[in-house]
Amino acid sequence: MKVGLIGSGGREHSICQILKKSDKITKIYCFPGNAGTANIGKNIKINLDNFEDLKDFIIKEKIELVVIGPEKPLVDGLVDYLEKFNIKVFGPNKLASQLEGSKIFTKKICKKFNIPTAKFEVFKKKSSTKKFLKASNYPIVIKADNLASGKGVYICYNKKDSLVAVDEIFNGKFGKAKNILIEEFLDGEEMSYFIITDGKSIKNFGTAQDHKRVLDGDKGKNTGGMGAYSPSRLINKELEKKILDKIINPTLKGLSKLGINYKGFLYAGLMIVKNEPHLIEYNIRMGDPECQTIIPKLKTDLVDILLACCDQKLHKINIEWSNKKSLCVVLCSKGYPDIFQKNIQIKNIKKIKLKINEYLFHAGTTKVGSKIYATGGRVLNFVTLAENFLKAKKNIYKNLIKLNWSHGFYRKDIGYKVINQ
Repeated sequence: MKVGLIGSGGREHSICQILKKSDKITKIYCFPGNAGTANIGKNIKINLDNFEDLKDFIIKEKIELVVIGPEKPLVDGLVDYLEKFNIKVFGPNKLASQLEGSKIFTKKICKKFNIPTAKFEVFKKKSSTKKFLKASNYPIVIKADNLASGKGVYICYNKKDSLVAVDEIFNGKFGKAKNILIEEFLDGEEMSYFIITDGKSIKNFGTAQDHKRVLDGDKGKNTGGMGAYSPSRLINKELEKKILDKIINPTLKGLSKLGINYKGFLYAGLMIVKNEPHLIEYNIRMGDPECQTIIPKLKTDLVDILLACCDQKLHKINIEWSNKKSLCVVLCSKGYPDIFQKNIQIKNIKKIKLKINEYLFHAGTTKVGSKIYATGGRVLNFVTLAENFLKAKKNIYKNLIKLNWSHGFYRKDIGYKVINQ
């Protein structure tokens, strides 16, 4: 069968590579893809905002399944549009995608259905927001309501930082902001918990710990993710039951009561406080770089899982996983998450000879002839599966040193909470 994959990041390259393992797939089209997906499928340059052109190409090439990787096409309603033409597509529809498209929508769901989360206030004007902040206790969390590629969250430890955050959000750093969300700061440890659902049944799709801050020691600005490890060190049977009973199931049942049927991946960003889960936010897709960390552990044919989800037959699938530990380190362009140079050649990439259980996923890259160029802030994802996290980490850093890309940088402490050296 022919499959179409929407997206151009490391998440999409990892999905593309795992899909390629299936003997059911004859061809993969990537819209638009990157230098990594170019070696697996066929990259198609197309405006993802032009749904009609995308639909025409899908029908013309007889693509039988479309998988949507990033959040924006989901929030914009691509699933709804393609399904009108009887195109099989994996991902939540526009209404369901509000879980990520609007943090305030999610907070209201939490309030309505008693889902544990941080206390919050919503503001529409800069003046009233600043007035509230001047009388607030710190630290405090400030969020842009709209999509921000994982970067629209500020943890502010004083009034000065909070006022800067408000100015940046309302001045359009993450797009036009109609609302701003102010939350209490929860003192705990973060965890990413993933499920897949067909609207009737759900299956666990792994756990991970993402490292969001740009600098070692979890310092510096928030990013889209500097690395991750899987499984999370926090997960246990008791905690998982609490996550499902108190957060995931009430959310899906609550959406159903509102007439919304959720289908696809659901990523719960959690804060674990004394073994109690609190919802920080939902993402309506696999995380990045969590996906790159989790999906190489998958033993079951991903195509079978996605098709079963589309056909509401997920209950018939037994999803099997490797027991190995997985670690991912993201190589970024110098200057990220602020201003960085683009179109810089990655000269030594052919020196990286991957062994079994080693992966190199492209994110912000493009291929010109036989040369690979960095075009994004997050450039490459190095992943290793091993018996323990320390072994995985040593292997990854060995490859990073071999690459020796002078225009990039990476965190040297990914997985530090689970690695004893």
